[in-house]
Amino acid sequence: MRNIIEIKNLRVSFGSDGERVDAVSGVSLSVPERSTVSIVGESGCGKTVTALSIMRLIPEPPGRVDEGEITFDGANLLKLSDRDMRAIRGNRISMVFQEPISSLNPVFSVGEQIGEALRTHLKVSRKEEKERVLELLRLVRISEPNKRINSYPHELSGGMCQRVMIAMALSCNPELLIADEPTTALDVTIQASILELISELRDKIGMSVLLITHDLGIIAEVADRVYVMYAGKIVEEAPMKNLFKNPRHPYTVGLMNSIPSLHIRKERLRAIPGIVPSLKDLPIGCRFQDRCPMVIDKCRFSEPPLREIESGHLSACYRAEEVSLKV
Repeated sequence: MRNIIEIKNLRVSFGSDGERVDAVSGVSLSVPERSTVSIVGESGCGKTVTALSIMRLIPEPPGRVDEGEITFDGANLLKLSDRDMRAIRGNRISMVFQEPISSLNPVFSVGEQIGEALRTHLKVSRKEEKERVLELLRLVRISEPNKRINSYPHELSGGMCQRVMIAMALSCNPELLIADEPTTALDVTIQASILELISELRDKIGMSVLLITHDLGIIAEVADRVYVMYAGKIVEEAPMKNLFKNPRHPYTVGLMNSIPSLHIRKERLRAIPGIVPSLKDLPIGCRFQDRCPMVIDKCRFSEPPLREIESGHLSACYRAEEVSLKV
């Protein structure tokens, strides 16, 4: 299957020339056509920075892409002119940002905001714009679209604002949709409906999805492939079913053990001990060493490479073959 986008050895840093910190350290990943790929990890691990790098939205300064390639339709996005990138951003590649209410402009109606991408990229008439906006509101299952087209963000619930954001992202039928924590701050039932909607629209429109989340629990039904990220690096990569059935990195096991279960009532959730290391002071060797129950001496002076453990399943752990859900 052809990849819609490929990232190779992406390295992004922040700071001044005197002191720079790598937020993303040599990340490589790909998103095949008509598939959903997820990046999972704790806050601050580099997930959003990776997504913003695809969109060329890293603020410079203080941010800077130091190395790597992001290939889309045969072109390296990092080498395109600003004009060429604007033709792709919001048109062929769209992004749904975190916190939909704060992402929408409070002084414009949702109809105006959804229609902006149409006016920018497709040069449609006002009549065509309104018809397309109403079509998009129906597509994302917003009731009474003729009324809601004139509503302002503060008049909508969080779930409806998220649907508006998805409608904006889909306005030009993108080939790739990047969804950055699309269910943050929404209750559980709304989370499920938003994820179901994204999957349904993927199949209907034929686009690919890059889903970014900190919660392994929400991707079980929607992702085809998962990249687990820790402290700026990919530590495990696998098809979704393989990852849940047979994780090969202690960090992934820790994330799984922290998912609440209806079947375990008396046992407390198993938190991952310790804290994520500061990007300014990363340890020599494995970045997960101080929190890992399987750490050995080798982990403390040599960084484990991301290697294939079995077909299509990669792990950056020296003891990957010994890892199990009991860790």
